Amino acid sequence: MCGIVTAIATRNVVPVLLEGLRKLEYRGYDSAGLAVLNGGLHRLRAAGRVADLAARAEGLSADIGIAHTRWATHGVPSERNAHPHISEGLAVVHNGIIENFEAIKRDLEGRGYRFESETDTEAIAHLVHSKLQTTPDLFEAVRLACLDLVGAYAIGVLAEAEPTRAIVARRGSPLLLGVGEDGMFAASDTAALLQVTRNVVYLEDGDVAELTRTAYRIVRPDGEPVERPVHVSSLSADAVELGQFRHYMQKEIFEQPQALANTLELIAGGGSVSPQLFGSQAAEVLGGVRRVLVLACGTSYHAGLVARYWLESVAKLPCTVEIASEYRYRESVPDGETLVVVISQSGETADTLAALKHAKSLGMTRTLAVCNVPESAIVREAALRFITRAGPEIGVASTKAFTTQLAALALLTLALAKLNGRLSEADEDRYLAALRHLPVAVKKVLELEPDIERWAQRFAGKQHALFLGRGRHWPIAMEGALKLKEISYIHAEAYAAGELKHGPLALVDRDMPVIAIAPNDELLEKLKSNLQEVRARGGELYVFADAGCEIPESEGVHILHMPEHYGMLSPVLHVVSLQLLSYHAALVKGTDVDKPRNLAKSVTVE
Repeated sequence: MCGIVTAIATRNVVPVLLEGLRKLEYRGYDSAGLAVLNGGLHRLRAAGRVADLAARAEGLSADIGIAHTRWATHGVPSERNAHPHISEGLAVVHNGIIENFEAIKRDLEGRGYRFESETDTEAIAHLVHSKLQTTPDLFEAVRLACLDLVGAYAIGVLAEAEPTRAIVARRGSPLLLGVGEDGMFAASDTAALLQVTRNVVYLEDGDVAELTRTAYRIVRPDGEPVERPVHVSSLSADAVELGQFRHYMQKEIFEQPQALANTLELIAGGGSVSPQLFGSQAAEVLGGVRRVLVLACGTSYHAGLVARYWLESVAKLPCTVEIASEYRYRESVPDGETLVVVISQSGETADTLAALKHAKSLGMTRTLAVCNVPESAIVREAALRFITRAGPEIGVASTKAFTTQLAALALLTLALAKLNGRLSEADEDRYLAALRHLPVAVKKVLELEPDIERWAQRFAGKQHALFLGRGRHWPIAMEGALKLKEISYIHAEAYAAGELKHGPLALVDRDMPVIAIAPNDELLEKLKSNLQEVRARGGELYVFADAGCEIPESEGVHILHMPEHYGMLSPVLHVVSLQLLSYHAALVKGTDVDKPRNLAKSVTVE
């Protein structure tokens, strides 16, 4: 869960490295460092943010270098553990986890290598150096070293003795090349390279690449040369700039109407939903589906939980939703008629990718990826794919990625219902009209921001919060609690409201605000009874209610009416209000909204 940048050019690359790290800081921000070759190997490291490193790098110049921003796995955040790590004139940066590093370390220590850090990455540096003793070619030494590594890695390597090239390699962790007019580059994410080029090459698992100032070459693990296509990225530099907003999270919350419109563009003018939305083979793959298994983590898991309600009520297909990190480590019963849906914003989520591969190994080959990154590992691994068009999401707390995932899963529900003969023409027209209107409906929710901000100011000083929902809004309560925890550090839990009297009610008092989602649906009367249980125990209620809910405001009961009731798609509207609530609570508390402590955006480690 770190970010790396490599650059070799006909100009000073230090600004390129630093700007690349700024764009990758969402992946980790415990420490940062860089190494360059300029009459020798020079390394700078800083515990803290990229800005701290940039201050130390003032005046530094070089035409080749590597850089790293860290999210700590092995070893505490410190300058000593910051990358790059060095082994006698050789420097390495690394994103991922080396599972067998302890065995490698013992072997290397037995051969006289001394370790200065607690990291697994230092083992890579010494391992490559050891290979150079018998294989004096840096490119070949890196390739051979990679054969000894077990786990996930994206690495960049420099050697003082070879100032005209840099070596990169990947397995499990994302890495792409940038083909520029005045040099060659590599990074963990396209956003880091937009400053120099939009021409990118996506490396495959096991690829090792050599970069010079004018060219690159790629080989497979066995040393055989391979060609990878050059893609022109559609991502613009403006898309990853903050603009008029205070934080990326705020920017991304307000980008949701456009992100939803982009994601739903293919149905904007069509009169029906087609399986082809999910790929050319979708009709064949989806046609035989008898049940659905959703695998995801974190926010994406909550999207899957919402989809379960849709799939079972509209498509009439049984659906199971599992946390990806749990699924692969338990014995399950495979079923070839099950559609395996994996959901990931980055497409590189390690647990989700491993769960997908595990399901396929069990013979479950009907697979679909719902993802925001077209060339990601999860997308390439799945038989079908739906690419959400949320655009880059920089804030660690996911917002627009979540709502566009819900839009994609709503389309999947309709496609499966139609294939199974469960969707009448009238219902199809009604659902599609609602989807087309969704961006406008979300824009109306955003207009509630001043009222939500006032709510946030009232309870931001609390230590605990309880979120309640019923039916398809229970997962939205879970997502609201997660957002509050992530960025404000207020402990929050979410419950199905009917479970209150089975334990959580014991926690309710005047110091625990209770946030309730009250859509005007078939469970409203049940929810009202649950809210009375809270008031009877002195709990203070903050209720997001649909129009027509008729829940009176009174002392200890605060009501905010949503602009409209939205039926099946109501979860999309309600979650936007909870995103705003968490954002403004974090502002009141003064936390780092975009970079909450201990977290990183793209979880590429288990």
